[in-house]
Amino acid sequence: MAHIQLPEGAPGIIGPMIAYPETEKHLNGLAEALLRGPSSLTPAERETIAARVSSGNECFFCTQTHAAAARELYGSECEVVDQVLKDARTAPVSEKMKALLAIADKVRQDGRLVKDEDVERARAAGADDKAIHDTVLIAAAFCMFNRYVDGLSTWAPQEVAAYKPMGEKLAQGGYVHSIR
Repeated sequence: MAHIQLPEGAPGIIGPMIAYPETEKHLNGLAEALLRGPSSLTPAERETIAARVSSGNECFFCTQTHAAAARELYGSECEVVDQVLKDARTAPVSEKMKALLAIADKVRQDGRLVKDEDVERARAAGADDKAIHDTVLIAAAFCMFNRYVDGLSTWAPQEVAAYKPMGEKLAQGGYVHSIR
């Protein structure tokens, strides 16, 4: 049961967004900018970073929602998402993505853990400043989103299949109108 009164049956972050539309607009706007806005990273890559950070933070709702969106965006290569969640170092992703995921993992723990050599590794693998910026901001923002969801003890479906429709909706429509 959530720590505060939230709409019945509205899982995860959706409940607080419905209950508090003055923050919903800004939170969804941030997610839209980070996960769908201009970037040298694909939306699938950015959703995967969000899922990876959420998994590290043990936020089931956010992990499953963003993994489902990433799977939808990856299409026939959707299994890569679960491999990244299992072990980003051995997942079949580019060296650039491995380096960026390593940065995201460090930001999730403490942003000060990111060192010059982490950034240089990402650059050597082809990451530009925008990709590095986006990775750091996605990781930082998803720490906030995860803590928002879990700090309010929101309800989350436990069946992974329940997240597929949410992932499809986010993959196709983005975040600006995601709860309406």
